[in-house]
Amino acid sequence: MPEGDTVWQATKRLHDALAGHVLTRSDLRVPKYALSDLTGRTVLDVTPRGKHLLTRIEGGLTLHSHLRMDGSWKIYAPGDRWSGGPGHQIRAILGTEERTAVGYRLPVLELLHTADEDRAVGHLGPDLLGPDWDPDQALANVRRDPDRALGEALLDQRNLAGIGNVYKSELCFLLHVTPWVPVGRLSDEYAAHLMTLSKKLLDANRERSNRITTGRRDQNLYVYGRAGRPCLRCGTRIRVANQGDGSRERPTYWCPTCQQGPTPQPGPVAGLGRTR
Repeated sequence: MPEGDTVWQATKRLHDALAGHVLTRSDLRVPKYALSDLTGRTVLDVTPRGKHLLTRIEGGLTLHSHLRMDGSWKIYAPGDRWSGGPGHQIRAILGTEERTAVGYRLPVLELLHTADEDRAVGHLGPDLLGPDWDPDQALANVRRDPDRALGEALLDQRNLAGIGNVYKSELCFLLHVTPWVPVGRLSDEYAAHLMTLSKKLLDANRERSNRITTGRRDQNLYVYGRAGRPCLRCGTRIRVANQGDGSRERPTYWCPTCQQGPTPQPGPVAGLGRTR
């Protein structure tokens, strides 16, 4: 699932292409909104909220979308060949005289009154890349359940908005704790540093095409996606396991030497046989 920095980039591309321009084409390929016509209205702005995209349109309307795992918005100039996927995967088309935005495989697409945006995103905690970022509130949200595993608390968008599996794994590595350590075991200093570091990483990557947490050119990430490979710090093999209730895949990576705290029992892991 795209994380806050990726959504921020997608939103910026949409904003640059559409904001301030009148829609000359509108096609929402969702049964509930199939007859909705936005042509003749001006796009006011496109704003990210955590992992959600809010396209605000003249007349008090907002087109709310979410990319989840496979969704994307592509921008095309007149005459460009649309290459985001087959036609049956298109869920939305917003066109102006100069650009056309095409939404592919969007699992969430709804047309709201702008005044009702909270119905879609009001449950979210402070946005790491938004004007509402409040580290104290985000920290209070995370620490509300001291027995909860840190990795799960970070992924809960009601606590703070924008972190996904990549940043969860990387942040825990940088804090030297496993993603399964209970939130209540973090010292006040570590907990405060977690908020500062989360903000720093997303800010540093929101303009980058390649996400980097290491500061190294030869290796972008410390642990995520590196199962079975040597830790960049100590050389121990990186491990991977799913975290959560099993309702969805949440691959979680960690170094058993550099990170302290509970870990799951060894068991079968796709592509690795067993974690060791």
